[in-house]
Amino acid sequence: MVPRLALLGRLGGPARVTVVSAPAGSGKTVLLRSWLGQPGVDGRAAWVPAGRGEREAQRFWVSVADALRRTSGGAGLVQAVTGAPDLDAWGLVERLLADLAPLDNRLWLVIDDVHELGPEALRQLELLVLRAPRELRFVLAARHDLRLGLHRLRLEGQLAEIRAGDLKFTPAEAGELLATAGVALPEPTLAALHERTEGWAAGLRLAALSLAGHPDPERLAAEFSGSARTVAEYLLAEVLDRQPEEVRRLLLRTSVLERVNGALAQLLTGDDGGERVLQDLERANAFVVSLDAERTWFRYHQMFADLLRLELRRAAPGEVAGLHRAAARWFAERGFSEEAIRHAQAARDWDLAARLLVGHWPGLHLDGRDAAVHELLAGFPAGAASADAELAAVAAADELAQGSLEAAERFLGLAERGAASVPEARRAQAQLLLGVVRLLVARQRADVSAAAAEAGRLQGMTEAPDLATPGLSADLHALALVSLGTTEVWAGRFAEVERHLDQGVALADRIGRPFLVFTGLAWLSTRESFRSFPRAVELGQQAVGLAERHGWTEEPAAGIVYVLLGAVLTWQGRPEEAETWVLRAERTLRAEADPAGAMAVHYVRGLLELVRGRDTETLAAFRASERVARRLAAPDLVVPRARALLVLALVRRGETARAEEVLAGLGDQDREHGEIRIATATLRLAKDDPLAATVALAPVLDGTALVNPSRAMLILAFVLEASARDALGDPAAAWRAMERALDLAEPDGTFSPFLLHPVTDLIKRHAGHRTAHAALVAQIRDVLAGRARVPAARSLPLLEALSDSEIRVLRYLPTNLSTPEIARELSVSANTVKTHIRHLYTKLDTHGRAETVARARGIGLLAPRT
Repeated sequence: MVPRLALLGRLGGPARVTVVSAPAGSGKTVLLRSWLGQPGVDGRAAWVPAGRGEREAQRFWVSVADALRRTSGGAGLVQAVTGAPDLDAWGLVERLLADLAPLDNRLWLVIDDVHELGPEALRQLELLVLRAPRELRFVLAARHDLRLGLHRLRLEGQLAEIRAGDLKFTPAEAGELLATAGVALPEPTLAALHERTEGWAAGLRLAALSLAGHPDPERLAAEFSGSARTVAEYLLAEVLDRQPEEVRRLLLRTSVLERVNGALAQLLTGDDGGERVLQDLERANAFVVSLDAERTWFRYHQMFADLLRLELRRAAPGEVAGLHRAAARWFAERGFSEEAIRHAQAARDWDLAARLLVGHWPGLHLDGRDAAVHELLAGFPAGAASADAELAAVAAADELAQGSLEAAERFLGLAERGAASVPEARRAQAQLLLGVVRLLVARQRADVSAAAAEAGRLQGMTEAPDLATPGLSADLHALALVSLGTTEVWAGRFAEVERHLDQGVALADRIGRPFLVFTGLAWLSTRESFRSFPRAVELGQQAVGLAERHGWTEEPAAGIVYVLLGAVLTWQGRPEEAETWVLRAERTLRAEADPAGAMAVHYVRGLLELVRGRDTETLAAFRASERVARRLAAPDLVVPRARALLVLALVRRGETARAEEVLAGLGDQDREHGEIRIATATLRLAKDDPLAATVALAPVLDGTALVNPSRAMLILAFVLEASARDALGDPAAAWRAMERALDLAEPDGTFSPFLLHPVTDLIKRHAGHRTAHAALVAQIRDVLAGRARVPAARSLPLLEALSDSEIRVLRYLPTNLSTPEIARELSVSANTVKTHIRHLYTKLDTHGRAETVARARGIGLLAPRT
């Protein structure tokens, strides 16, 4: 026995009537019998099981009277009754009401299997329930809802209900049940068994019986299903064999479906009224579950579905493929592409499955369903993708999504070579598919010219009158704009980036393609980071919000947002917080799948380690970034900056000769890049040549040297200029340069440039002049002196959103209330408050109440301190 104390408490509650309604094997009878043995109930409850097919009302009411007489409360009240041919059941009920009228102590009448009673007995039971004395309580157990006029009691608050969902075993209870049979399973195996049985008590009990003493219980548990002999026999006897022939036929023929509605039932059976039958089965708790509020879509309990499919294969094996094929066409015609393809594969109609996948792939990709495409491709026979040019193009896109650029290009080559063999009727669609895949490959290679060419060709193809999928033009135009914009980011073509991404996001939003909106926002946030950290973070938060809502947190575009947030935090001098986001980016973006993204991850890792002062790790990261960059067509955005910071790291290590070698190894055009000039100035200052440093910086500061529009690097340039002018004995020029650096740093809280090239004495002297940034200067001095940490960045998002309950607890943390006092204020338990506080520490990355309050206030979750 597994004690279920919460359910036992509900049985003895204040309601006059408690109904326990659940399918066969849900544990209703075991629950009732265990409750009957509880202190305070034993001897005060009459147990009456209705016999199977109970139709004789007289015999039933004689049983009720006998059961009541055996209780302590009914023994002296209820008269003995003997069955006789002329005994009237209605008269028996009236006699019971008269006998029980004086009842002044609590007495329960428990009737099991009420669904077995005939119509007359049910009407008599309703009369007894409605007219019974107040101290007589009823517990009624049935396999389906009862027609007893109980709605009146529900309105009066006198009806308690325990349903199938309440009786489901939790994973912990399932483990306890197995343990009683001497079965111990590893946690993953137990979880899989619980999911398979859906917490169904009889299924778990039958599993325990099967597993006990088995030489390989883990394997058996993994394979346990509704087709297991013990389960199949139970479900056949208790559920399927009880159904009328037309219902049985519907159940068997629709068992090939993961979900079913009335129209599908009619299609597969040829009979009307399928929706009504399904609704009746659900009401009868016949292992049928509704999937929507309107009760139009249904599914079968997993183990029941296993049994049905087993019976279908036994009774009509030749019909299974045809049922799947009909379902495939029905789902395809209504836009349910994944289900259509799976049914075509189940029918082993590989040509139909391939045509469906090829035709629906653009929509699946645009909806962010690449993982589903991967599963669908795995459902084809080995070698199918290589032998079919159109399927090869889909396989190329899949390899791209799964992380193998080289494999994607191999499949793309197969698709291009086989394109001539595609039938004329499908050739336009095949060319369009190839164009999309080429565009995606160009985007991953950061090849702007190829991406622009493919985007142009794609636009021309979508406007062709013979396009196989009408209405796809706007979708693919949005894809082309977003893909082109993301590719242009790496080339530093920021004017084009903004134009293409803005247009692509707006179009994607208008046509209802949230995955493209998410992708565009992610890259727009990267573009915006060169102008305003708060605005970039705002766009990044929007992208992450979409990703969390739709399950796209592992997509490359999400990885780009993680890179952005890691970079922002690092430039703001907050490496501990940046580390979490950089780790996320490293898990999401891999060089094999997304070399451009991986290059950016290595760069941000190098920047983070540079700010931390870990020079060895810094050098390794920047060199890794450059190695990945060699695989790209246009790596201009990140490579110059990574090289510049590499030089800075070498200078800080005192390796000025190696720094000179790095600069000498660059071409003339590369050395003229703004970031490289900044690195050169760092090296010249280290070699005590401030004049050469100012010469290197001049084109950067007057805007003539090419530099990506990054405030952080410009701040560093002005800090270096201030240091050089100070060394040259020009305090006015040094003051102007430092003030300009502070002008740029103030809006975004960009602290790291002052840490990368510390100018402690210069900052101290600057504080004594007429600076417009006195508070910022004081903060920089404290940080450089080790007296304080960088102040919190208000604009950055949390690792995970706070729940409403967590926010309510958070608002009490600045008070002096203890945990129990907060619990009383919120009307919850102290343990609940402790749990929420632990979650707050995790989500806010803090280690105590005071730090949590400070962090929450810093990011705007609490009112600022006045």
